[in-house]
Amino acid sequence: MANSFSKFSTAVARYAGRPVTFVVAVALIAVWGISGPFFGFSETWQLIINTGTTIVTFLMVFVLQNSQNRDGTAVQAKLDELILTSGAENRFVGIEKLDERELKRLSEILKEHAATEDDHALHRKITKAAGRPQKTGGAR
Repeated sequence: MANSFSKFSTAVARYAGRPVTFVVAVALIAVWGISGPFFGFSETWQLIINTGTTIVTFLMVFVLQNSQNRDGTAVQAKLDELILTSGAENRFVGIEKLDERELKRLSEILKEHAATEDDHALHRKITKAAGRPQKTGGAR
């Protein structure tokens, strides 16, 4: 069922992001607005647009969040692969799971490193900030 929902959410997100979908939505709103005088701008006439837009918005939140979560996970996997196959620090694999405070601290350490470019000091600071055991020697 999860795979079916993923396929469904991907397709919906793809179609929802197209210009033609936006044009259709604007056309529907225009038709609704133009039809107002014919229905005397009644409460039922107003309820139709309110109910319709609320339902679509509510459902789209879940569909788009699913699509975004999968895209984010895929990007993380690609970045992890690049880290593991390059000269970059393997310790950065999985840092997206750190809390906000730890991520901010790592960002500050990297900014400092960009200014000083002292690799050994950077490794010690990253290890300490990430709360991971420090590796000595070996491959990066």
